[in-house]
Amino acid sequence: MSAIVLFLAVIAVIAGWWLSHQRLTAKPWLEEGPIGDFPGTDAMTWPAAKIGLGVFLAVASALFVLFISAYSMRMAMVDWRALPVPRLLWFNTGVLVLSSVALQWSYVAARRDDTDGVMIGLLAGGAAAIIFLAGQLLAWQQLSAAGYFMASNPANSFFYLLTAVHGLHLTGGLVALGRTSAKVWRHDAATAEMRLSVELCTIYWHFLLLVWLVLLGLLTGWTDNFVDICRQLLS
Repeated sequence: MSAIVLFLAVIAVIAGWWLSHQRLTAKPWLEEGPIGDFPGTDAMTWPAAKIGLGVFLAVASALFVLFISAYSMRMAMVDWRALPVPRLLWFNTGVLVLSSVALQWSYVAARRDDTDGVMIGLLAGGAAAIIFLAGQLLAWQQLSAAGYFMASNPANSFFYLLTAVHGLHLTGGLVALGRTSAKVWRHDAATAEMRLSVELCTIYWHFLLLVWLVLLGLLTGWTDNFVDICRQLLS
């Protein structure tokens, strides 16, 4: 349960920060100046796309919370035998961090209308994501070669399930990232539209990184140690 509480707390903090930057309390009819100067008033696709992404991330978060809850309850059973976490996962984590950083670089470049910088960031982020997925498959192969098959133990099944679901979400993100890269490459998207697409991809990538860090902490037992340290500091 500690992992669930930690995950929900981090999601709540990030959601609050994101909403605070969306001018939800703004009253554009009372503002002075051209209507295009105020975010969310120049095109309906901006708030609609962000709201759509927010709903999707909420659903995805609920899905991962359910998986984490089931994992936490199942590991208390007597037949649970934790499998050794491949060291390759730490390398994969570093690659995913680089992918998220590259997407952030692309977003910053989009705000400066730097098309070349946007393209470099998108390509670097996509390449790092593909390397991450390949590394995950290699980690599966290492576990399978060591005799840790999916049906051998509940801990094995959960490991393959959690990493597979996260990988599927990342694969879907690569599709959106590819479409955004194609638009930037062809220069057939307006600057505002390109900036929005890059921003949505960046938000999604940061979300996937956060989810992976929580899953990694859960699989390695790091989240339990972190919560214990927080309790000691607060007591």
